[in-house]
Amino acid sequence: IGRLVIGQNGILSTPAVSCIIRKIKAAGGIILTASHSPGGPGGEFGVKFNVSNGGPAPDAVSDKIYQISKTLEEYAICPDLIVDLSRLGRQEFDLENKFKPFRVEIVDSVDVYLNLLRTIFDFNMIRSLLTGPNQLKIRIDAMNGVMGPYVRRILCDELGAPANSAINCVPLEDFGGQLPDPNLTYATALLEAMKGGEYGFGAAFDADGDRYMILGQNGFFVNPSDSLAIIAANLSCIPYFRQMGVRGFGRSMPTSTALDRVAKSLKVPVYETPTGWRFFSNLMDSGRCSLCGEESFGTGSDHIREKDGLWAVLVWLSIIAARKQSVEEIVRDHWTKFGRHYYCRFDYEALEPRTAYFVMRDLEALIIDKSFSNQQFAVGNNVYKVEKADSFEYMDPVDGTVTKRQQGLRIVFSDASRLVFRLSASSSVRATLRIYAESYEKDPNKHGKESQAVLSPLIAIALKISQIHEKTGRKGPTVIT
Repeated sequence: IGRLVIGQNGILSTPAVSCIIRKIKAAGGIILTASHSPGGPGGEFGVKFNVSNGGPAPDAVSDKIYQISKTLEEYAICPDLIVDLSRLGRQEFDLENKFKPFRVEIVDSVDVYLNLLRTIFDFNMIRSLLTGPNQLKIRIDAMNGVMGPYVRRILCDELGAPANSAINCVPLEDFGGQLPDPNLTYATALLEAMKGGEYGFGAAFDADGDRYMILGQNGFFVNPSDSLAIIAANLSCIPYFRQMGVRGFGRSMPTSTALDRVAKSLKVPVYETPTGWRFFSNLMDSGRCSLCGEESFGTGSDHIREKDGLWAVLVWLSIIAARKQSVEEIVRDHWTKFGRHYYCRFDYEALEPRTAYFVMRDLEALIIDKSFSNQQFAVGNNVYKVEKADSFEYMDPVDGTVTKRQQGLRIVFSDASRLVFRLSASSSVRATLRIYAESYEKDPNKHGKESQAVLSPLIAIALKISQIHEKTGRKGPTVIT
């Protein structure tokens, strides 16, 4: 490597990295991040490699890197190299190896990314929404991750939101001791502020800026699967999509099927992929997909090859400005038109990996057995008939690559309800088992119920067939979203 491009003070959001890779046609990019996990000396530390399209490395690249790592015989470093990360511009160094000179370029962390956003959105429309006598009061929580400079520069300086709209905007190595996960469990400061009714729009970001949460006045929560579907239904509010058109949508398998109903109404295809943004990148590079998202608070479009929290927030502000409605009104109108997909995720965290593996193994053996098909489950006044059950597999329509095993187990019932079980990112010492429950309700008169109350019969079925409490000793999930 003879040239490095680094954000000022070592800070770049993950979407900005993708943007810069594409802008300068870099060979790839390395992202050092805790993502939405605890940070600091006792926290998480992840290394991600993004390829030349700006997206996460596909499995074939990761596998090749691993194979090459086993045959390396030598590598050259310069342990005494000192780079001033605060000084913008190029710095060149003569090193005692074949890379001469070695160039380090420090760039404005926000600049390139902001210039891209200007080509996507109507900034004047958003600025009018956030300023003036009838301004929408917003509250944005950067959760002491890298998003602070982006929030202040773009939402405050560029679009006119008052400076006190933004909180926790100083990037801290340990995120101020808080978990930078933008959901109702951890973004409590934002939630409490929104419940007061003073603000009409709230958003929080995770530590590296690719995940986001949307709240309306009085703390009205927008489920991320609903957010994806609502964005899809309102893309005509965004100049970028009016110009480029909409070619297709993508969602990860555990994400609710709310997006599918919008796709059907717009007569565009929807792709159901395994969890992982790299699968969306392939669809976008081939021109098949314009918008995609995951239930884990990640949404993005083909403007880059990563999920993009600030982009999603600007989409929401554009929709509010165009429709002249509140967050809650937009969501409820969407439910009236398309029906409501009640949806929840239940996380059993910090499980012993071997135990979690056996839970999933036994459950898979149960549901793929022929006798499980057409089985009925009666819970209270509800009867659920199994229509389909499988271990999810995906064939990439671009290159024909098949991804299977450990992508998740899914059960689809005859009323379009779903249960999904997935063993999430695990280490050698802990694992997370997730249960996703989804139930569709078309009747607008039944859209005002609590999600967990509606989904409780499905959860009862999930616990019965998985026996997760009996096998793990847990009495309940760690986190519910």
